[in-house]
Amino acid sequence: MQPESKSILWARQNAKKERFLWLLWLGGIILFILAWQEMTKDTLWIFVLDAPTQAQDLASRLFPPRWEYIHKLYGALWDTLNIATLGTLLGIAMAFPIAFLAARNTTPSRRFIRPLALLIIVSSRSINSLIWALLLVAILGPGVLAGIIAIALRSIGFVAKLLYEGIEEINPIPLEAIRATGASELQVIDYAITPQIMPAFLGISLFRWDINIRESTILGLVGAGGIGLQLQASLGMLAWPQVSLIILVILGTVVLSEALSSKLRKAIL
Repeated sequence: MQPESKSILWARQNAKKERFLWLLWLGGIILFILAWQEMTKDTLWIFVLDAPTQAQDLASRLFPPRWEYIHKLYGALWDTLNIATLGTLLGIAMAFPIAFLAARNTTPSRRFIRPLALLIIVSSRSINSLIWALLLVAILGPGVLAGIIAIALRSIGFVAKLLYEGIEEINPIPLEAIRATGASELQVIDYAITPQIMPAFLGISLFRWDINIRESTILGLVGAGGIGLQLQASLGMLAWPQVSLIILVILGTVVLSEALSSKLRKAIL
């Protein structure tokens, strides 16, 4: 005998839910219109209409790049790589213990220490590295050191957030087995937790380093060292062929760092 075919029943949404969805769509459209009006109330549309002509004029000044200027970018590019790498390492070193303090299953106190660790993570993630650099340049003065610390402070929140979420999702059975032997909490972390999170931790660190390469290229605009200083100087002199060369160098650096980071993550994970 042929099995009975199961008919699919299409149930219409109830009227209350339909009204709610329509009101939701209407509210979204009204919000978009109000936001568009607020955004464009001071817009001079004559400049917008003239934008293609201005863009074409700027492009004619940018090309061809001034290739003979590239020898002056080697030192600045090296500073940028150092800012990204050292800042990432410093941020990771601070983020690792903060992640353990923030995770529910490893924090010494859910009432006091965990909220403080979460506050540090949120504060780090809320402030852009460019703002950190601006503040640090005012405190430490211009230079690479301000850039390194700015990258580190920005990296703490990113690494710690992803890491503490990974700590909370680990398999609890190895923890119970290690504790049953009479091991201390540090030994539990060393032998039961760290081996489980280490692949994710290395992947997160590489991903953050890749992001920091991009962010460190513009820190020089506020005096925090790196190739951004050369970009700022060239823009100030309206040396457009130099600007285009610097942009190409930044693009090439970002592409290479992305490829290297991707290969390393695949090798680790």
